[in-house]
Amino acid sequence: MADDLIAVRTPDEQREALRGTTPPSGRAVGRRRRRRRQGSHVVAHVVLASGALVMAFPFVWQLIMSLSTNAEVQSVTPTIWPETLRWENYAEVFRQLPFLSQLQTSVMITVARTLAQILFCTLAGYAFARMHFRGRNVLLVMVLSILMVPSQVYLLSQYQIVQGLGLLNTFGGLVLPGLFSAFGTFLMRTAFLAMPPELEEAARLDGANPLQIFWRVMLPLARPTMSVLAITASLWSWNELLWPLVVSTFSERMPLSAGLATLVSDRTVDYPVVLAASLMAMAPILILFIALQRRVIDGLASSGLK
Repeated sequence: MADDLIAVRTPDEQREALRGTTPPSGRAVGRRRRRRRQGSHVVAHVVLASGALVMAFPFVWQLIMSLSTNAEVQSVTPTIWPETLRWENYAEVFRQLPFLSQLQTSVMITVARTLAQILFCTLAGYAFARMHFRGRNVLLVMVLSILMVPSQVYLLSQYQIVQGLGLLNTFGGLVLPGLFSAFGTFLMRTAFLAMPPELEEAARLDGANPLQIFWRVMLPLARPTMSVLAITASLWSWNELLWPLVVSTFSERMPLSAGLATLVSDRTVDYPVVLAASLMAMAPILILFIALQRRVIDGLASSGLK
């Protein structure tokens, strides 16, 4: 009878029976798998938390130092926490800088350049990706060659053009060089090339003209990449330093990036005030990125950029 019972068992069950033990039940196996899964989750959370701490530490340290004295910032032994939180450092920023006017200038420059790049780069990218015309490849090479040349190389020629137009120390002179972007054109061209041509052919069979195909069919599909372009253009415009310093000499008409540079002198530097002003200048663009981070990630994933 025992031989018959052993015969109907699986080979694993027979080996366990000969050893005098029984195989683990389904619940025991499930518990083991859950423990392994929980252990891997704990390790992943520890690694992510460590990375987040490393990334957030410079911002936390900057906040602490902005509430310290200049002596505490420059002390050889690092000051972990100031003796007194000096919130008046943030008020000192408004006394040393026309902060609100510079903030308004930065916002206006960023909005104007971002909207212009979305318009021009989207149109140019669509033309290079979907339209066939004479000299297309030559023009594309000329546009992409801009990416290989540092911006400092054509800084003098841009200054001469702006000076000839009489736009020095004006909003137009600050905005003009950033209305078009070679990187934005390349980005949008890549997005339009990835779209299936059957969509365009179906719209053409329905009687749509090239403008309707672009506006109603292709452009809605390119919105994630347009979000990436908007964030990239906003960051680049907000952080640009060299061109505003060259073309603008009045502090009231400078953007924040150039205004912060005027806080640093050759003789003395009030580091807590500089750090406080940097935090205040960083806040708007940081809020924008947090609000649009999901669109940015979707756009990067759809465009294939790293």
